[in-house]
Amino acid sequence: MKTGLVMEGGAMRGMFTAGVLDVMMEHDITFDGAVGVSAGAAFGCNIKSRQIGRVIRYNKKYCQNKEFVSLESWLKTGDLYGVDFGYRRIPLELDVFDVETFQNTPMDFYVVATDMDTGMPVYHNCLNGDAQDLEWIRASASMPVASRPVVIDGQRLSDGGTSDSVPLRFMESEGYGKNVVILTQAPDYRKNTMKHYGLIKAMLKDEPVMIEALDIRPFMYNQEIRYVHDQEKRGHVFVIQPPESLNIGSVCRDPDELERVYQVGRKAALDRLEALQAFLAK
Repeated sequence: MKTGLVMEGGAMRGMFTAGVLDVMMEHDITFDGAVGVSAGAAFGCNIKSRQIGRVIRYNKKYCQNKEFVSLESWLKTGDLYGVDFGYRRIPLELDVFDVETFQNTPMDFYVVATDMDTGMPVYHNCLNGDAQDLEWIRASASMPVASRPVVIDGQRLSDGGTSDSVPLRFMESEGYGKNVVILTQAPDYRKNTMKHYGLIKAMLKDEPVMIEALDIRPFMYNQEIRYVHDQEKRGHVFVIQPPESLNIGSVCRDPDELERVYQVGRKAALDRLEALQAFLAK
């Protein structure tokens, strides 16, 4: 039975996921395949390149750099998180992404993006960790309004969380019968209409398909969470999630706060390490 890893997004809540992944790598826990959504893609790719500590390291180092993330970047380029700095300079120069290990690690790594013209999820298997794959990861993490669309092979793509926030069903359809799901919200969380949604809709007035997708996102998300926990009760899924709200925003310029959330992830993984190993060994 193939083992899979499903990683929810959540912007800087992804520091929780980074902590979980580092513990997994430190204990040689591997998977046949993984899928990441948004921050789950941008940070999760490091489990295939086997780079322990890379996510927390570069986020703490550059979180106060305006080229990395800032209102100025958004006003100037249309991207809150700077594309050149975040997807070129960091992986190619400043904290190099290990492309060779990524290519040689025998694990499929899928990312989810949303087709802006259909509102449907698009799944891409990143095989090479090259510039094209980094564009797919960027597309998956391109939050509506906060980022420009990413165009790949004629498709206009946006944040994967809009159309498939927790793609467990996708992994099951690909033959992964035993899945670990990393959620970044607390167990009692249920999604409601987004804060400032009226403003977001106004800014997306020329994208009716995206507005429709965002309209139904709370229902979709809550339904997916119910499915995850149903599969958990059946013994097919192992869930790791924070015990309570992480209380961190989509942007965080405080290295200590990033470290705090990262350590919550590490603790959650260590607390359940033996149970996780037993689940995967069945």
